[in-house]
Amino acid sequence: MTEKKSNEDVAGLSYEDARQQLIEIVTRLEQGTGSLEESITAWERGEALARRCQQWLDGARARLQAAQVGKSVPADSAEEDEE
Repeated sequence: MTEKKSNEDVAGLSYEDARQQLIEIVTRLEQGTGSLEESITAWERGEALARRCQQWLDGARARLQAAQVGKSVPADSAEEDEE
C-alpha cells in the first residue's frame, strides 16, 4: 500500500480490504519508522479505514437483525393477521 492513496478511495473497499490495509498501517505506526508527516498521513487513512470497517459491520448487523426479526414471527401469527 502506498501513502499516496487518497482517503476518498476508502468508500469503495470491501470490509476485508479495508481491514487488511488498517492492519498494515497499525503495524507500520507501531514500528515508528516513518517521519512525523508520514505517520500523520497514515493515521488519517487509518481513521478513514476504521470508519469504513465500522460501516460494513453496522450494515451486517442490521441485515442479521432484520433476518432474525423475520424468523421470530410465528407462522400462525401471520395467519391471524389475515383474518
